[in-house]
Amino acid sequence: MDAGFCSKLQEQCFAIIGMGLIGGSYAKALRRLGVKNITGVDVNKNVLQQALADGVIDRAYENAGAYLAEADVIICCIYPKAVTEFLRLAAPFIKKGAVITDVSGRKGSLPYEAQQLVPEGAEFISGHPMAGRQGNGYDMSQAEIFNGANYIVVPTYANSKVAVNWLKNFALCLGCGHVEEITPESHDKIIAYTSNLPHAAAAALINSDRFSGQSCWFIGGGFRDVTRIADINASLWSDLFLENRENVLSELENFRTQIETLQKLINEKNREGLQEFLQKAACHRKEIVL
Repeated sequence: MDAGFCSKLQEQCFAIIGMGLIGGSYAKALRRLGVKNITGVDVNKNVLQQALADGVIDRAYENAGAYLAEADVIICCIYPKAVTEFLRLAAPFIKKGAVITDVSGRKGSLPYEAQQLVPEGAEFISGHPMAGRQGNGYDMSQAEIFNGANYIVVPTYANSKVAVNWLKNFALCLGCGHVEEITPESHDKIIAYTSNLPHAAAAALINSDRFSGQSCWFIGGGFRDVTRIADINASLWSDLFLENRENVLSELENFRTQIETLQKLINEKNREGLQEFLQKAACHRKEIVL
C-alpha cells in the first residue's frame, strides 16, 4: 500500500451515492482514513440525518445537483439499474478529472453504458468490493467490512491505466487485502459461483419445510455459518439473480449435480466414495486464502 497515495485522499472531495450498508461503510472508512470532505446522497432523509449526526458525512443531498462539481471521486453505492439513471442526471455537473466508480455485484453492460454517460475528461472505472455482511441499511454499515476483503477492479478497453491503478490503490487504502483485475464478462461468470450461488443456497436451506420455531434449539456453528447470508436484502438480490440469470442458472445446475452425486453415494452406502467426496471438499476449502 502506498502511504503517500492514502494521505492524498484526505484532501479530496468524495460524494457517496446511496448511504446504505456499503455506502455507509465507505463513508466510515473514508473518515477513518482522515478524509475531510465527504458528501452523502440518499433519497432517505432519515438516513442522511443519522449519517450527519454520526459525523461520517459533511453535507447531505437527496438528488444529483451542482454540488457534484466539487467531487473528485463519486462512488455509486446503489442498485445496478440506478447507476446509469443517476449518471444521466449527474453528468452536467461532473467535473473534468473526476473519477466515478460503482460497487455493483453484477456488471453486464453497466461499465460500458456508464462510460458513455460521464462527460469528457472524467472517467468511470467499475469496481466490486467483496465486503458485504448480513443485514442491510446504514445501521449495519461499518468501516471494518473492508479489512482484509477482496476488491475486484473491472475495467473495459476504454479505461486508462491511471484510473485502474487509482482504484487498486484506493481499495488497499480502505483496508482490502487483495485486489483482482478482470473483465465485466468474466466477473459475472465467477460471481455467479462465489456470491450468487452461496446466497441462493443459504436462502433455500433456511426456507426448507424442516425449519420451525423449535429448530433454533438444535442449531450449532455450522448452521449459523451457512445461513448467515440468508439475512438478505431481498430487493437487491432479486435484481442480482435476474440480471445475472444465465450464469446463476448454470451454477444452480452444477450445484444440483453435486447434490445428486452426494445423494447417490449415501443411497448406495458407498462409504469410500463418500469419504473421497468429502475429502475433496476439505482440500478445496483449505485452498481458499482467508
